[in-house]
Amino acid sequence: MLEAAIKKQLRDFSLDLTLRVENGEILVLMGDNGAGKSTTLNILAGLVCPDSGKIRINGSAVCDTAEGVDIPVEHRKTGYVFQRSAVFPHLTVAENVAFGLRAQHRDPAFTDMQVSRWLERMNIRDLAGVKASGLSGGQKQRVALARALATEPSLLMLDEPFSGLDTESRRSVKEVVRQIIAELKVPCIMVTHRPGDARDTGDRICRIVRGQIVWEGPVGELKDAR
Repeated sequence: MLEAAIKKQLRDFSLDLTLRVENGEILVLMGDNGAGKSTTLNILAGLVCPDSGKIRINGSAVCDTAEGVDIPVEHRKTGYVFQRSAVFPHLTVAENVAFGLRAQHRDPAFTDMQVSRWLERMNIRDLAGVKASGLSGGQKQRVALARALATEPSLLMLDEPFSGLDTESRRSVKEVVRQIIAELKVPCIMVTHRPGDARDTGDRICRIVRGQIVWEGPVGELKDAR
């Protein structure tokens, strides 16, 4: 479970959010460009420091400004899929999936096992030796998901994960995301600007305007939100 209460002064407004995401739940953050959605993910991941606040994952503090706690990015056990499939084009698919594990200095045998598992799970085993620069958008997104999940994260974050995908790739990646979150029982936060993607994938939605939550509810009520 994720519990977070964070504040950050941005250029034009103050980000001030309180979030709670249960294990196996997908919380969708929606809002206009510049509302603070991606900044929120970056704070949770440890890429940006909040001005004040607390972040707890499964009961353990990874950030607590009052207590001076700030766990480094590589030790927060978060999986982060960036917007536009941020894969390493010069690496093969297998090397991309292994990247986070090797950065964490995991045991080579465990790394190989996880890479094999997630190549199979994402249906990209046949692409293991292919350079990522030659992949389609949907294939790159599957590689990015595999890389994030191979590290066994306690929190998964997805920033516009279906952006730039064709209709079939969008449908299949949505299905994969739903299946994996239900299977692994980890909390997930997804950023999207598309109501259809939110309804298809999420369980609950927070609409953010200038760093503040202005509406929160189940996806079935999104059509009534203002």
